[in-house]
Amino acid sequence: MQHLIKYNTINCDKNIKPRSKKVLTMEKRFINPMKVIVTTVMLSFLPACSSVTLPSATLHTSNTTDINSYKYLIGAGDNVNIFVWRNPEVSGNFVVRPDGMITTSLVEDIPVSGKTPTELARQIEETLSTYLRDPVVTVTVNNFVGPFSEQIRVIGEATQPQAISYKKNMTLLDVMISVGGLTEFADGNDAVLVRLESGSQVEYSISIEDLIKSGDISANVDMLPGDIIIIPEAWF
Repeated sequence: MQHLIKYNTINCDKNIKPRSKKVLTMEKRFINPMKVIVTTVMLSFLPACSSVTLPSATLHTSNTTDINSYKYLIGAGDNVNIFVWRNPEVSGNFVVRPDGMITTSLVEDIPVSGKTPTELARQIEETLSTYLRDPVVTVTVNNFVGPFSEQIRVIGEATQPQAISYKKNMTLLDVMISVGGLTEFADGNDAVLVRLESGSQVEYSISIEDLIKSGDISANVDMLPGDIIIIPEAWF
């Protein structure tokens, strides 16, 4: 059986006629220029692709400009309780969607992100007045998350880098406790606090290591919603 298979294979090979040198030469003449053209086109796109950069992230200024003017703003992920007096059928708990809206039994797509609970209550009263007579609405919030523009973000050599929901009168010490302090490789005294002021990002030097390792309370500073803390790694 093995000999038969070999014999058939040889016979099949004999039926294939080799291409002439002239044909091979013509193919080479055609293929080689095509390779050059394709390679040139591909290379011409490489510099363009490597030079393209994305625009910087959109800056969202917090409504809080000092620690005394802070008011909590509703954000995606918050659990909002809407109570409509004498109308339990339109009352209830609603989770704010990632697009910053909620849907109630009467009204779809109510924008709530970036509003205070009181502002949202007045807005819902106005909306429900189309369906109800003189609605009275109260809004409370649970599972506080808040908008990204109101969160404090800690990146770099923190033990637990994360975004933190801002709380009134929060300080740098409170933030560092929330993130578990510095790693052993952190250069805490070269850390930077980035704050959005008048539409521009301003950088401030902060001495986290002096604060939490040396107990220098004078290094403690007030935090504001939207602050970003960047903790670099030590060189040695």
